[in-house]
Amino acid sequence: MTLVIFACVHNAGRSQMAAAWFNALVVPERATAMSAGTEPGTRVHPEVLEAMNEVGIDVSGAKPKLLTAPMVGEARHLITMGCGDACPIIPHWVVRDDWPLEDPKGKPIARVRMIRDEIRTRVEKLIAENDWKPK
Repeated sequence: MTLVIFACVHNAGRSQMAAAWFNALVVPERATAMSAGTEPGTRVHPEVLEAMNEVGIDVSGAKPKLLTAPMVGEARHLITMGCGDACPIIPHWVVRDDWPLEDPKGKPIARVRMIRDEIRTRVEKLIAENDWKPK
């Protein structure tokens, strides 16, 4: 099983959306995703909850959590979104990529929808490139 970690600063927006999209679109026997943050917030942003609910994905049970070195050590991919150098040391086997995405916190719902849809596009590409999509 391949583990993909999506990480942003507060683990309350971008990374939560990315992990939720990934787990909704991937073949679960091939890969799974989790999200974390370098400075976790206390909850997922309400505008993120609303935007994801609009596409039938409920992230209301998600809780921000700290990105740790042991967590990264279990992963095959680490996708960062704005946490930069605050991420722990990355083992050589972990493929790292950075997605420069706008933070949805406090944005109007129309803008959050655009960020949500960009994340979906990027997740779909990642899944296709790694052959984790349904046949």
